[in-house]
Amino acid sequence: MNLNRFDSISFSKTEVVPAKADYITPNTASTSTHFKMPLRLQNVNNFNLWKNKTNSILIESLPAQSSQAKTRLAAPQQIAEPKAAKVEASHQKELNPQLTPPKTLFFSRTKLLSPSEQTQSTWQYNVSADDVLLLQRIVMAEAEGEPYQGKIAVANVVLNRLRSANFPNTIKKVIYQKYQFSPVANGRFDRVKPNQDSIHAANEALNGKKAVTDDTYYFLSLKLADDLTVHHTRTFEKRIGNHSFYK
Repeated sequence: MNLNRFDSISFSKTEVVPAKADYITPNTASTSTHFKMPLRLQNVNNFNLWKNKTNSILIESLPAQSSQAKTRLAAPQQIAEPKAAKVEASHQKELNPQLTPPKTLFFSRTKLLSPSEQTQSTWQYNVSADDVLLLQRIVMAEAEGEPYQGKIAVANVVLNRLRSANFPNTIKKVIYQKYQFSPVANGRFDRVKPNQDSIHAANEALNGKKAVTDDTYYFLSLKLADDLTVHHTRTFEKRIGNHSFYK
């Protein structure tokens, strides 16, 4: 019996081969009678099992390529995309520049009223196109790099002063009051062009949106302010971004 390079075993005529062996083929080319038999005997079965096991391990280590696997991998993205689109749509709606500023402001003695509360007002203020632009520009000049709520709060301060008897009685006079707003003093106020956030924040404040209370009249940046009198003499309300607001 010889094991050749084709993984088969050759038997001579004198060797007895079981009749039930699988795939036995006669070798007609040889002068003596020989039989070739694939390597399927019991004593070499362990070798075949080892080869099959090795191949299985290699196959199992490959990345999954089935369409089912691809579907499972893509599922989280398909779920996440509608959520991202929803957030983006909500943000666009929030910053819609088409919000129309009111023609009239309604005040009680202590607060700015929304248009739906006008029956409670004790006095009214007619808003001109110049008033709207001035408010948008002071928001831009004072809070360009501040959070959106900080922009609304700056507009709130201007409108709170407009309502109070302790400050001028027009938006223009409130903004140009001497020593009150540093961008007016240094010329920045005259140079800025309101961006979308500033326009929308001013328009929302005019429509009654509030980021600070109605008795908040001052704000400053503790990092940049030269005069900290307000900080030491007024009641702190809240901080938004780099601005601290005071009553």
